Amino acid sequence: MKLWGGRFQKNTDKFVDDFNSSIRFDSRMYRQDIMGSIAHAKMLGECGIISREESALIQKTLHEILSDIENGLVEFEIDAEDIHMNIEKILISRIGDVGKKLHTGRSRNDQVALDIRMYLKDEIINIKRLLVNLLSVILGIAEENLSTILPGYTHLQRAQPVTLAHHVMAYFQMFRRDIERLDDCYKRTNVMPLGSGALAGTTYPLDRHLVAKELGFPSITENSMDAVSDRDFVIELASALSILMMHLSRISEELIIWSSHEFSFIEMDDAFSTGSSIMPQKKNPDVAELVRGKTGRVYGNLITLLTVMKSLPLAYNKDMQEDKEAIFDSIDTVKMCLPVFTKMVETMKINREKMYKAAQGGFTNATDLADYMVKKGIPFRDAHEITGKIVLYCIEKNKAIDELTLEEFKSFSEIFEEDMYEEIKLEKCISGRNLPGGPSVGSVKAAIENGKKFVSSCEI
Repeated sequence: MKLWGGRFQKNTDKFVDDFNSSIRFDSRMYRQDIMGSIAHAKMLGECGIISREESALIQKTLHEILSDIENGLVEFEIDAEDIHMNIEKILISRIGDVGKKLHTGRSRNDQVALDIRMYLKDEIINIKRLLVNLLSVILGIAEENLSTILPGYTHLQRAQPVTLAHHVMAYFQMFRRDIERLDDCYKRTNVMPLGSGALAGTTYPLDRHLVAKELGFPSITENSMDAVSDRDFVIELASALSILMMHLSRISEELIIWSSHEFSFIEMDDAFSTGSSIMPQKKNPDVAELVRGKTGRVYGNLITLLTVMKSLPLAYNKDMQEDKEAIFDSIDTVKMCLPVFTKMVETMKINREKMYKAAQGGFTNATDLADYMVKKGIPFRDAHEITGKIVLYCIEKNKAIDELTLEEFKSFSEIFEEDMYEEIKLEKCISGRNLPGGPSVGSVKAAIENGKKFVSSCEI
């Protein structure tokens, strides 16, 4: 007989049991479920709803069940449907009628809302910790490559020279925002729903604030119907994880391109590469490719959650059971990707000579040539046109801009002098861009210091 079976005259069909059961995936919330039940039992005793002796026995037994689960001594049952009913069934089997009092003033609706909030709070902290590790590695790469010059790209065409430090610090900013999004999501997850009942609260004199304090929640939900039917915080986390995976995918794409023979900017460590079953020369960036590929499934989970919730009337509906597999998969995927990606980046070899040589090609100093003329008094649009003609001339002559003679420059404008060659050196192109947020060594050093302060301020 089900714990809720008093109204029924027939047993649930076995296929329905299998279809309805969520224990296969929600069993991972056993700790949160038990800790929530312990706090609830303590409150029931404090409020005189059950005796203090009964409360103490329930709490003691729940602690024992938690220990047994963690020691592999408990086997969950499909027939008990979910983690909540499994724990309660085990409790009742151990202490009888006293165990049946645990669910007083509580519904599975507010119970699962509590469990998922507690679980996601823990996982947000875990993911944040992994992101902080990645940020630390990025800061290390930046510090070691303040003077490593490579071409910056727009439209995947060489544009202007930058440093590798400046380039990787762009990703630092992306992952920093990911941490900030997780922090923000945590705030809205960190609200205690227990005491909302199925949808309309309860007539028992529960002390919701006591339970919140026991479980480390700073506040309680303010509307019982919203509390049991809200999954905004799940969707918000799925969105934050999708954006995080998008950032991982973007940097993975660049590293894949950079590791190709055509670029050869980097080489992946053997421990983070794979070979071909037929082509013995191959060294494939499979880790980066898999991170890029797994991004799609995290996006899919977000769409799943949005679709599940888009037309649900208040309050709880069984559809909402579908939230867990989606968000659990996103969490698992991110937690799988971040550590291996971090190690891959930390161990990759940087080919500084190839990067510098690439920056010398593609006329990446053309903008600085135009700026030189502007500083000499030529309007920018005229300087832009003259520089374009010089680039076209260089293409026809198969020369770089700084390979032209002064006489060749003067054929385009008498404004050019010997000091122009110093202005269009790659190093000067970078050092001259010393505004906050720019690629000069001083600007990037300041960004790195700010990054270190941010990492050290992250509360984990």
